[in-house]
Formats: sequence, C-alpha cells, structure tokens
Amino acid sequence: MSARSNVRLTFKATLNQVSVPATSANLGPGFDSFAIALDIRDQYAAAVLDEPGIDIDITGEGSETLKRDKSNLLYKAMHAGFDYMGQQPRGIAIRQLNNIPHGRGLGSSAAAIVGGLFLARSLVLDGESLLNLENILQIATELEGHPDNVCAAINGGAVLTFQNQSTNLYQGIKFEVNKAIHAICFVPENELSTSKARKLLPDQIPFSDAVSNSTNTALLATALSSRPDLLFNATADYLHQQYRKSAYHSSYELMKFLRGAGVAATISGAGPAVLALLTDGHEDAEIIRSGESKFPGFSARRVEISPQGAY
Repeated sequence: MSARSNVRLTFKATLNQVSVPATSANLGPGFDSFAIALDIRDQYAAAVLDEPGIDIDITGEGSETLKRDKSNLLYKAMHAGFDYMGQQPRGIAIRQLNNIPHGRGLGSSAAAIVGGLFLARSLVLDGESLLNLENILQIATELEGHPDNVCAAINGGAVLTFQNQSTNLYQGIKFEVNKAIHAICFVPENELSTSKARKLLPDQIPFSDAVSNSTNTALLATALSSRPDLLFNATADYLHQQYRKSAYHSSYELMKFLRGAGVAATISGAGPAVLALLTDGHEDAEIIRSGESKFPGFSARRVEISPQGAY
C-alpha cells in the first residue's frame, strides 16, 4: 500500500521508542469489532542506519523463535510505513522488548504492527502528517487482517471498529472503560494460531443465536462504559467460542467455570488465553486462586485496562 511516489524523505538521526499495549478482542459477542487495551506493554526502539542492512535484537517473549530478518513482523510494518510515506531508509536497527505473551490471543502481532508503523513515522521529519492515525489504521488492518486489535492498540481504552460502507475505509470509535472495571488474564502454557482458530468457524449459525449475539453486542458498549453490572449478560457469545472449543478445550472449560461463578469471562481473541472482566465487588484473589487450582496449566494476573494506546 503506497500513497506517494518520488518523495524524498528526511530521516531523523535519532533512536526513537514506542510503547504499545496488549489487546483483547471480541469480548464475547463482538467478533472482529470490539477490543480493549490492556496494560501489558511491548517496548520497541529503532534508528535509521547509514549503511544498508537490518540489525534486530529481541529480548523477552519470542526471543528464541522470532525472526531477525525481513520477515520480522515489526520490520515488515516499518517497511510498509516507509513505503506509504514514499521512501525506504538505507538500513534500520531495531530493538524489541516483548512483554505480551505470543500466540495467546492478547494482540502480540497487532502490537508489533502498530509499533512498527509508529516507529516508521517517528523516524521521518513531518512523519505524523505523512502517516496519520487514519492511515496507520488502514495499513495495520491490511497487515493484521482485521481492525479490532490494531485499533485498540492505537487508541487505548475500548474500541468498536467497522468498515465505512461509503468509503470502504476502516474506522474505530473509542470509548472510555468504566473505572470500576478491571481484568484478570488467565494465560495458558500452549499457543494457538489465529488462522487455525478461524478455520473452525461455521458458515452458518442458528437464527436465534444470531439474534442473541447481536443483542449482546449492542449491550456490550453500554456495559463497558456506564453499566458494568450488565457485563455478565453482555459478554455471552453465541457466534464463535463454542465452535472453536476443540482448539482450546481447557480454556473453554475455564471460561465456563468462571461464568458459572458469575464472572464475565470470555476467550481472549482467538485464544487460548481467558479474559475475566471484573468490577470492584469481586474478590480477585479468590478468583485467581480457584481458577489456577482447578486449571493448573494457566497462570493468572490482574491487569488494568489501558486508557492510552501506542505512544
């Protein structure tokens, strides 16, 4: 995706940094449309090199498995950003400190994509006007395949994403999450690819399930912003989770266990992490203890909703 040609960019001779939050998409019924930002952050830094080449160093999550060449997702996103602005630098040095768990449905790929685009524009004089947030959302969605995670990573808080029927552009509406809401992430040891999870989705669902799901999706925005007492009902899903349970059986059983205790629990994105949205009245320690004791393959942590996206 390139918007400009024959443009001569002025690259900055500085090391620039960006911090990008984890994200959890769907939140039950809001498939490929709703997401929230979580206060687990990847830290990225990059600088333009005078000589051709790529220098990538990775610590933290994925340090032993992620590529350090042109197939690195952060690099690919930077390349797409420079391409959109009209010119590639001779070389690039990248440093990644990854804290977001990989392959668990917590938006690690969205963070890398958004982080790469933010870094690219930060390294170009007048980069924020050449590559604005609307441009970043379109490019990031193209790279990620769906807009929910990337939009939440860009904006923070909670987002509702959609494709404008007049322009075909993706848009996102951000709204602040009620301060009474926080989260617990139950992260399993095993990973699951989003593509594998998507292959399990049916071509059709019962009409009654579609009605229930659309009702709960509409309710979700109100529950997150002003009526957290409605979160349990609003996070009930009839569209995707039950059809993908063979890919994350333990996660599905953990979600059922938590919902059986009255907790607004969902599969985080494509899974297999489980996200529990709690209000101030819940006993977090007891929920964590009981969840980890009955499902020992999971590690639980209390996580705040991040009001701020990438910066």
